[in-house]
Amino acid sequence: MLGQADRQRLEQLLLRGPEALGYETPLWTCPRMAHLIEREFGIRYSEGHVWKILVGLRWSPQRPVGRARERNEAQIRTWRKKTWPALKKKPAGRAALSSSSTKAD
Repeated sequence: MLGQADRQRLEQLLLRGPEALGYETPLWTCPRMAHLIEREFGIRYSEGHVWKILVGLRWSPQRPVGRARERNEAQIRTWRKKTWPALKKKPAGRAALSSSSTKAD
């Protein structure tokens, strides 16, 4: 059973991130955390119990933001403010009604 000192050490390991600890992706999963606990502390837990440990550490389930590391936020803001409005079609007065706006008799 993980004691208080072990839980604190576990949290420090989790904060380092999965990639820093040799895992391929930056996502903590219950199976991955169970593996980490077994590797670092020699204690085997089920995925369900790992979940309870996380809740006890006040960690919540989250998904990583799927954004490229090369993403340039300044260029995206400029594109949204200048390029996108120029590309959007502007209505030229009252357009013809679409078929979805007519009523069936």
